[in-house]
Amino acid sequence: MISMLCLMLFVPRVFSSSTQVAVIFPQDPALWMGSSLTATCTVSPERGLHANTMYWTLNGKRLPSSTYGLLSTNGLSVTLHRLNGSQQQSGDNLVCHSRDGHVLAGSCLYVGMPPEKPVNLTCWSRNTKDLSCKWTPGGRGETFIKTKYTLKYKLRWYGRERECEDYSTGQRYTCYIPRDLALFTPYEIWVEASNQLGTATSDVITLDILDVVTTDPPDNVHVSRVGELEDQLTVRWGSPPALKDFLFQAKYQIRYRLEDSAEWKLVDDVGNQTSCRLAGLREGTVYFVQVRCNPVGIYGSRKAGIWSDWSHPTAASTPHSEPLQSGSCDPKSGEQNSTLRRELKQFFGWVRKHACGCSGMSIKLYDQWRVWLQKSHKTRNHVGKNNIPFISVPAQHRLHSYAP
Repeated sequence: MISMLCLMLFVPRVFSSSTQVAVIFPQDPALWMGSSLTATCTVSPERGLHANTMYWTLNGKRLPSSTYGLLSTNGLSVTLHRLNGSQQQSGDNLVCHSRDGHVLAGSCLYVGMPPEKPVNLTCWSRNTKDLSCKWTPGGRGETFIKTKYTLKYKLRWYGRERECEDYSTGQRYTCYIPRDLALFTPYEIWVEASNQLGTATSDVITLDILDVVTTDPPDNVHVSRVGELEDQLTVRWGSPPALKDFLFQAKYQIRYRLEDSAEWKLVDDVGNQTSCRLAGLREGTVYFVQVRCNPVGIYGSRKAGIWSDWSHPTAASTPHSEPLQSGSCDPKSGEQNSTLRRELKQFFGWVRKHACGCSGMSIKLYDQWRVWLQKSHKTRNHVGKNNIPFISVPAQHRLHSYAP
């Protein structure tokens, strides 16, 4: 088939006769890069063509006569040195012509390198229903000639060897197995690379489908304000519906960024909760939030699991801080209110520096702070700068984002 594709690229002017005009030897050779080749074109004596009237072309470009050799009245050779890799995987076109340009014969030259051992073979299963695997060609990856990659797999202790058939995933070096997969039984999986110059086989990986499960991104992600608290947002989401019938413990991660920033901040210790409160945010600012899921421990698997894609970004804004009331009859009250706000900002500034995660222990600390804050508002006229209590937070009780 490849030879036919190559020959279709020849100049269309050929002798209109069923009798063979000429023969090129060797026909369609496979050659290593850097090697040399001497090819001969022998014309049928009945044609009455003399070899010194013939010439050669390579990929449509005429070769210099200094590379020719006159073998006989009807035989002409050409010698090519230090061949480069083929310009097209279907082969380079070496053609013998008569004086008037008619094609006498042609040959495809496959110049390249044998494949190297494929590497980085990894696989994943979406919701235990299928298996996808990807790999990277070995070495530089470029062989210059058509190289076939075949993903093979079999049950580890029994079963026949099978080949993956669906390579149409839109990504190179990827194959998809849609069905007929066994659970609770390890598979052996490997990739074979082959072309006309050799073959190479990847290392064999062994895996259980339950150890490489990923799932769809969490759905129904909602981000909302926490009352009028200017530095907090609540995030809620749904667990993966495709795994609702499986015994597993999901892990979640959240990331968020400012509207005008490309830098994401990661909240890594959400655990298996489906809600989390982000604290230490800027007031009056739009945030984009995403969530992803790792279905850990399906049916007792002890592997780390594979993270899903991130959910679509969901946007929400924090409230603006309320301006200080004007026209107060008690100037001292205004000064104390300003002092209170300054102290609160200092406190949350300290929290923002030391905080991360959704810590369940931080809820108590936050509640204590809110109780104190409410009391301080009621007794504002009696609170002086030196009388505001400061809650010392141990490093292990960090508060940045926490379960509401």
